[in-house]
Amino acid sequence: MNKKLNHYKNVIHGFFVSIATTIAEANTILPLIVSYFGGGAILIGFFSSLLRGGAILVQLYAAFYAQGYNHMQKYMRRVFVARFLAWFFIGVCIIIFENDYPNLTLFCIGLGLFIFSFSAGFGAIYFKEILAKIFTKEYRGKSMAVRQFFSGFGALLSGATAGYIIEVYEEPFSFGILFIVSALLMGFGFWAFGTIEEPLKQNISQKEKSFKEFLKNAKKLLANDSKLQIQVITFLLSYSYLFSLPFIIVDASSKISLDGTAIASIITVQMIGAMFSNIIWGKLSSNKQNKLISNIIIILHIISISLAFISSSLYMYMFIFFLSGAAMDGYRLASMNLLINIAPEDKRPVYSAIQSNITSFGIFFSLIGGFILHFTSYEFLYSFTILMLVVSFIYSLKLKEE
Repeated sequence: MNKKLNHYKNVIHGFFVSIATTIAEANTILPLIVSYFGGGAILIGFFSSLLRGGAILVQLYAAFYAQGYNHMQKYMRRVFVARFLAWFFIGVCIIIFENDYPNLTLFCIGLGLFIFSFSAGFGAIYFKEILAKIFTKEYRGKSMAVRQFFSGFGALLSGATAGYIIEVYEEPFSFGILFIVSALLMGFGFWAFGTIEEPLKQNISQKEKSFKEFLKNAKKLLANDSKLQIQVITFLLSYSYLFSLPFIIVDASSKISLDGTAIASIITVQMIGAMFSNIIWGKLSSNKQNKLISNIIIILHIISISLAFISSSLYMYMFIFFLSGAAMDGYRLASMNLLINIAPEDKRPVYSAIQSNITSFGIFFSLIGGFILHFTSYEFLYSFTILMLVVSFIYSLKLKEE
């Protein structure tokens, strides 16, 4: 365990995938792309949800088989191929159809995002299992913090480049080029992780005779494990920031001028917040303080959404996304480590699927936020979001580290 080469490949994977996915960052660039082709608030929320997680039940289905696998890389590589092709497909469709067929372009974007995210539902199970097998729990927190630091650095480079290309080249050609180039970079990251040396797993579970029986057993497991219950509720409700975050940039565009330079600035500070926060998250995680990380990230989201009420300048919006970026990276590290720490080795894929499956519903909070905004106002949406985050914080105080 803890081989340096595997650590480097984990970091490289995060770096290049982050460069690629920042091209369609769900809270900034993607809403602008959807708006350009005529999509409204509801469609923005729907596409943001697709990008973050088009797969829910598929993670349980993946775990149904994965609990009996002693080796995951073969299946992980298939996921990588599907994600690469889906991302490349979006860029090609934007360039081919452009302004002539906006509805068809939006359909292709949605289809590509769905395939990209649906395949990630399988990948999420394999990814956590591989990391659990190649790193100890203390080293895993360190490796993930370094990975997320360089992921933030990659996103920083990507955000600045994306803003420049949008500023210089005519839309929507610039959107298509961004997706195509980023797909090629993403492929390099997939290659790096796909060559990680993964040891065989000896302690595996016997797969149930049917998926229906597996679901019954998973339900019993959740009902009998109070630590898992608290963790699922906490991280589901901590996604409440997504009720509002994708729409803050739209709200900002009605108050201030948002040209390519301004967009690049917002994305840049968001990634700076994510990148440098990992110095803190890595230190806390290596000291087995993942619970504290979860407490802090929820507070950061409450502060950022609260500031949206009074923001009226580019600098204030930059600070909002700075806090949000820091919180999102903390979420990824804490939720994964807390889950792996409480899960029995033979049931690790099942625990991972249960938590991911239920908390993934939170990914679709942006869709609900779109409906709320459509029928109410930004003020009501922000207030509702803060209330839900407060409930999440109360539950986070009950989390168990082991």
